Amino acid sequence: MDTSDPFSKAVARYEAWFERHPHAYAAELAAVRAFIPAGVDGVEVGVGTGRFAAPLGIRTGVEPSEEMSALARERGVKVVKGTAEQLPFADERFDVVLMVTTLCFVPDADQAIDEALRVLRPGGRLVVGIIDRDSVLGARYEAKKAGHLFYHDARFHSAAEVAALLAGHGCVDIESRQTLFSDPDAMTAPDAELPGYGQGGFVVFKAVKPIPARL
Repeated sequence: MDTSDPFSKAVARYEAWFERHPHAYAAELAAVRAFIPAGVDGVEVGVGTGRFAAPLGIRTGVEPSEEMSALARERGVKVVKGTAEQLPFADERFDVVLMVTTLCFVPDADQAIDEALRVLRPGGRLVVGIIDRDSVLGARYEAKKAGHLFYHDARFHSAAEVAALLAGHGCVDIESRQTLFSDPDAMTAPDAELPGYGQGGFVVFKAVKPIPARL
């Protein structure tokens, strides 16, 4: 299954979503930014067109779609071709690994988390943004998956599942923030971003790679 294919064929349509939903985009960006320290050496896995990496100051991205990568490069992101399950970087390379609505397209989420932690330095942050399957927005996305250009092959996760996934891989200091409490099609201003999950359609997790204890 090549889940990057629809993105390669419809980059303009992907970009148009952000243009039509500026308030939803701003809310998502704010929720992610809350967990990205300034000036870090970071990489976004599934960087797409750079809509998150560029404004967040993340200058490296991984993306399987050449068409999406071209726009990310125009936004100042250095993009390397690759997938979440096989990141083309050395161990302990980055301070932050970011994944925004990427996990739902990854065939092996466990391997993707393993790889993210491999390339993180001890004490580094893994930041994961998802559409919460258990939210009102998540239910809408699930209901229209069959005929949706981008999401027909997606496997949406609940926020509780992602929290358990991160904990199961040994992450510590796990925190979450949520936003998109309103219908993105009807928003007239960005929604707030609040701690936790369970109400917002878009949830962001921050998880820290442990620092090994000294002997």
